[in-house]
Amino acid sequence: MATQLDLQEQEQVDALKAFWKQYGNLITWALVAALLVYAGINGWQWYQRDQSQKAGAMYDELDRAVAAGDADKSARIFADLKDRYAGTAYAQQGGLQTAKVQADKGKAEDARATLTWVAGHALEEEYRVIARLRLSALLIDAKQTDDALKQLEGLDAGPFAALAADRRGDALMAQGKKDAAVAAYQQAWKAMDARLDYRRLVDAKLTALGAAPSAAEGPASAASAGGATR
Repeated sequence: MATQLDLQEQEQVDALKAFWKQYGNLITWALVAALLVYAGINGWQWYQRDQSQKAGAMYDELDRAVAAGDADKSARIFADLKDRYAGTAYAQQGGLQTAKVQADKGKAEDARATLTWVAGHALEEEYRVIARLRLSALLIDAKQTDDALKQLEGLDAGPFAALAADRRGDALMAQGKKDAAVAAYQQAWKAMDARLDYRRLVDAKLTALGAAPSAAEGPASAASAGGATR
């Protein structure tokens, strides 16, 4: 009986050896690959958390500089932020913050450069659109109306369509194209929620141009953009 069991065990060992000889390398490489993938995922997650934490700390510093109205310091921090952590949400938010304080302090050219970066590099579409809307306003102020209109191309739909139409009206008005400007303002007025204070500004523009909107035109569709882009 013992001999029979020994023979069975030997057969199993021989079968295992044969199997391992045929498939051992494949199994080993598969395990190594799986371990590398697991390690890579964990490493990437750690790297992302580390980058986010460092970018967040830098953004807090930028936020304090913006609150203090220090455009130069804000610009320095933002330059470092986008160079080191361009792939984080903090970089795009920091760009909008920096551009605002630059514009407030009369550094319009710097603000345009900052917004141009956000418009071209922000990860989220919403931030890119906000940057383009704000940039278009600064370009209109600089009498670069053709460039302003280019920034507004493709923004005829979505939550920012009304604001884009209003900004387009400003650019066209600056070019002396009154009829086209009125049409753009009317588009903006109709698209804005009647409860928005910003709509009153558009109403005032139309009224000044002799095209006061009629209350009979009906309620406007909802627009979630608000007036936050100025």
